[in-house]
Amino acid sequence: MSSAGPLAGLRVIEFAGIGPGPFAGMLLADMGADVIVIERPAQLRTLGGGDAMNRGKRSICLDLKKPAALAAVKALVDNSDALIEGYRPGVMERLGLGPEAFAQSNPRLVYGRVTGWGQSGPLAQSAGHDINYVAITGALSIATRQGVPPSLPATLLGDMAGGAMFLVFGLVCALLEAKNSGRGQVVDAAMVDGVSCLTALIHSLRGGGLWADSPAQNFFLHASPFYDCFECADGRYLSLGAIEPPFYRELLQRLELDDVDPARQYDSRDWPALRERVARRLKEKPRDAWAALLEGSDACAAPVLNLTEAAEHPHQRARGNFVEVDGRLQPTAAPRFSRTPARPPGAAPQPGQHGAELLAELGLSAAQIAALG
Repeated sequence: MSSAGPLAGLRVIEFAGIGPGPFAGMLLADMGADVIVIERPAQLRTLGGGDAMNRGKRSICLDLKKPAALAAVKALVDNSDALIEGYRPGVMERLGLGPEAFAQSNPRLVYGRVTGWGQSGPLAQSAGHDINYVAITGALSIATRQGVPPSLPATLLGDMAGGAMFLVFGLVCALLEAKNSGRGQVVDAAMVDGVSCLTALIHSLRGGGLWADSPAQNFFLHASPFYDCFECADGRYLSLGAIEPPFYRELLQRLELDDVDPARQYDSRDWPALRERVARRLKEKPRDAWAALLEGSDACAAPVLNLTEAAEHPHQRARGNFVEVDGRLQPTAAPRFSRTPARPPGAAPQPGQHGAELLAELGLSAAQIAALG
């Protein structure tokens, strides 16, 4: 069994940024790719990938305003398979590092670009953040309940799922194609595109008449008694997700609501009164008492855990889903491979830690390396 990861031998240049770019680089590094982060000098640096998202990477600091540093960056890219950048459209071109700069020197280069709005369109040059990108896809509208403004987990849907995951998928697709064609291409990973794609199931349900836009008639939108989070006696919460009739029947049995007709599960007229009963019932015991009774059964229930509790959950521990690195909690790599497992999380490099090493690999002399320091 190999421990180098399924992407061993792949080299990726990542231009330091925040959010989806570093996360995409982390995913590739976890799988064995040699990911080289180009950081700005300390006086020009704002936010970076952070400990977890820079794990497994090598780091070099270069001031791209210096011609010698720019030449070193071009040499690094010319010796790489892929590039990741997350600047506004046009920034890399102004630096002389756009896709055309490598068309002749590295025609197989896969050039990954991740932004919120994409490389084109009327909003391409506008500022924005995760919540804005998700808003115009329609996905934010389905993260709601009646009478309450829409809400979503910070960074997960736009930055990570719609941005980084689609960027990585696009990079791997383009890299596979380049093996046959010998030609690279630009991957335009826009968060609005990715999140829109993620709503495919919702559009499918809606098109088939199985998705109600009204929260009061849609069990996904927190109106039903069997699909929501409910407060327990200790102020903590339990999640219920008993969508299918057999699971709903088991939930009713375990909650001792024997007079409720399970055949009327999807009659939304019954929901308000039954929700009140379920809510009162769950307030009778602490969260962990309900979890002990319901978790692992076909009632489809699980406690709502905070980030510290999640790492200690028996299932998470059995799967090895979290690990401490230098005293800080990190998620482990996903998915799992039977023959070429991902690299275990390790300490992230200090900014510029591998600068001399990487420049020496390019053939620069000690004097040239010192001049770039």
